[in-house]
Amino acid sequence: MGSRFPSHQLSSGLYVSGRPEQPKEKTPTMSSVAMPYTGGDIKKSGELGKMFVTPADGSRSRKSGPINSNAPMRTGSFSGATSHSGQLNSGNRMTSGGAPGYVSLKKTNSGPLNKHGEPMKKSSGPQAGGGNVSSRQNSGPIPPILPTTGLITSGPLNSAGAPRKVSGPLDSTGSIKLQNYSVVNNQAVTRINQCDEYSFRKSFPKTIFWSIILLFLMGFIAGGFILGAVHNPILLVVVVVLFAVVCVVFTWNTCYGRKAIIGFISQYPDAELRTAKDGQFVKVSGVVTCGNVPLESSFQKVSRCVYTVTSLYEYRGWDSKSANPEHRRFSWGLRMLERHVSDFYISDFQSGLRALVKTGYGARVTPYVEESIVVDIDQSNRDMSPEFVRWLAERNLSSDDRIMRLKEGYIKEGSTVSVMGVVRRNDNVLMIVPPPEPLSTGCQWSKCILPASLEGIVLRCEDSSKIDVIPV
Repeated sequence: MGSRFPSHQLSSGLYVSGRPEQPKEKTPTMSSVAMPYTGGDIKKSGELGKMFVTPADGSRSRKSGPINSNAPMRTGSFSGATSHSGQLNSGNRMTSGGAPGYVSLKKTNSGPLNKHGEPMKKSSGPQAGGGNVSSRQNSGPIPPILPTTGLITSGPLNSAGAPRKVSGPLDSTGSIKLQNYSVVNNQAVTRINQCDEYSFRKSFPKTIFWSIILLFLMGFIAGGFILGAVHNPILLVVVVVLFAVVCVVFTWNTCYGRKAIIGFISQYPDAELRTAKDGQFVKVSGVVTCGNVPLESSFQKVSRCVYTVTSLYEYRGWDSKSANPEHRRFSWGLRMLERHVSDFYISDFQSGLRALVKTGYGARVTPYVEESIVVDIDQSNRDMSPEFVRWLAERNLSSDDRIMRLKEGYIKEGSTVSVMGVVRRNDNVLMIVPPPEPLSTGCQWSKCILPASLEGIVLRCEDSSKIDVIPV
């Protein structure tokens, strides 16, 4: 049966009009081809290797840490780049399209630098890896293969591949010692020497002292001459009595001068910061808080302090060693003194205002802070205080067979303190600074106390270990 219209039969048996469609070419499908083993040579890696062509001189740009020139750099496009300061196993066997191949991870190490600015190289411990292992700088055991995330970390890694966090107490002979050293040697911390504390012999004017000695010498000579010439002992007796009185007064001031000064500070009237004028000398009593550089006591490790003092005394017998050149027999002598103070704040009890006390950066300070006996060491209990032995070892001090006593005092944050100084108002900042001239206590005739000079800012605080501290 014929027709003008062409038709054709489908595979199902139906007749349809039109000519049958010509078969189209099928688009080629992607198939994975087994990549041959290249041995790490980029030139044999085909088109992919051209992306990572390096200069002929073999120089490579590094982002962090050294890369061994002997270690071949092989970068897999499926793995990405991984960089950390731990250890990596470069013998990771990876496959692509069912064919085995070796793809090592690109490493970038980070760590401490030497004095020339180059990373320090460390190599110790066993190394593991399969196939072609690239050169690595590592130390200790090698952790398992880490996932290639591209995250750059610093520091040692734990078994899970994350940076290891170090917390808890530090080594007493290592990090804590360096930390205390850095705080103590900070410019913001004032170190008070033994010569800065009050002493009647040092504070008494030398000119007046030698003038008195000269007058008594002349009196003894004149009294002796009159006694020998006219046999009249009156002048000699008067000179001896006056000399005895002067010796008693000097001895009294030497022994009780410090207590008299503390009484003078306690009786000095408190001023109100709200009404204090710029440049006025005032005494302020209130609660202290730490400034930018809090301190820590040397032996008891009391933190958040504004003032610390630790003193080591030794008792000298007849044939024992002296603690210092001025140490007399059968007395206690100072062997070592650590005393530090930094800037702090004080809140006035009367007005409630807060002022910055400038006692740091080498300011002149006269402290009157009570100390308490912490350790008493003799032959019977020498081995009962390992902390004291460690404290001596940190300062290269020998114990031997000496009788020692350790005292410590501090002003902890929240303690009640009396401060004497000059008020300074700078914009909206209220400060107490050292006075330009020393403060004279004057003669206390009722107590037979001669005048004394107080230099710099005066700090007065009772033993902080025996009083309650106000939380701030």
